[in-house]
Amino acid sequence: MRAAYYEKLGTAADVLTVGEVETPAPAPGEIRLRMQVSGVNPSDTKARLNGRGGGMPFPFIIPHSDGAGVIDAVGEGVGADRVGRRAWVMNGQYGRALGTAAEYIVLPQKFVIDLPDGADIAEAACFGIPFLTAWRAVTMMGDVTGKNVLVQGGAGAVAHHAIQVAKRNGAKVLTTVSSPEKADYALAAGADEALNYKDDDFVQQLLSKTDGKGADLIIEVNLAANGKTYGEVLAERGSVVIYGTTAPMAEVPGMAFIRKGATLKWFIVYEITDQERDEGVAELNAMLAEGALTTTIAERYGLDDVVAAHEAVEKAAHMGNVVLDIG
Repeated sequence: MRAAYYEKLGTAADVLTVGEVETPAPAPGEIRLRMQVSGVNPSDTKARLNGRGGGMPFPFIIPHSDGAGVIDAVGEGVGADRVGRRAWVMNGQYGRALGTAAEYIVLPQKFVIDLPDGADIAEAACFGIPFLTAWRAVTMMGDVTGKNVLVQGGAGAVAHHAIQVAKRNGAKVLTTVSSPEKADYALAAGADEALNYKDDDFVQQLLSKTDGKGADLIIEVNLAANGKTYGEVLAERGSVVIYGTTAPMAEVPGMAFIRKGATLKWFIVYEITDQERDEGVAELNAMLAEGALTTTIAERYGLDDVVAAHEAVEKAAHMGNVVLDIG
């Protein structure tokens, strides 16, 4: 099969190669997909650049954890009726060497989720990390009905879904952006308010939009950049759910957290439990059935253009998701 791969860490142009590699076969309990679309996430480019801080975990890596395609073979213990079904995958290259940037991938059956009829295959390649991260972040602290939910980075792929999940679950959704274009994008996704975090009076704007209360829940994409503001923008007994940061250390206002009785929670989507995954998939399917979920494909590349795809994700000039068309 053809695949993109790397054998050392570094920039996309320096280390990514496309070539022929051995086609995998499913072991007991596994499913093989003929990949059609591979999702490219920021975590994929970070893993390629620095191994998520832990060095090269395998001598040979096919990147990308998300993707979608058609099931073409199953291992012992998996129902043969799944062959021929469209499906999307998660955790393709988390703790594993062989991800979705290839013509075929083999995964444990729990990471291969059937795609409802009518759902777009390219959008499905963006469900694993973006949607499930968004869903878990919004629901981790319980019911958000009537709550003020602040989604940081409102033009990002995870934030785009978080806005929609929070709105569906009854929250008032505020989000941060850096331009009028991104504000329009976030508002179109369902946000009630889009605030430019660069404005000098950003905190005052947020408090005004929440009747002086602040955010009951913050969905955080970058703790290192935003942690210092929590003391001003969090409501009493508020919570911050963190799924990303750009630095290993971050500053948060400890005394303000003590005074407000606030909570910090952390998670990584690859490690959600089977029950959490199933609950997230159930909400995803419900939203698809309702026509209540939009996923933006911002840029599409062919497998041979994987370097350009990685560079586009790193530049982050787009609004939406970047994907590779495999076949």
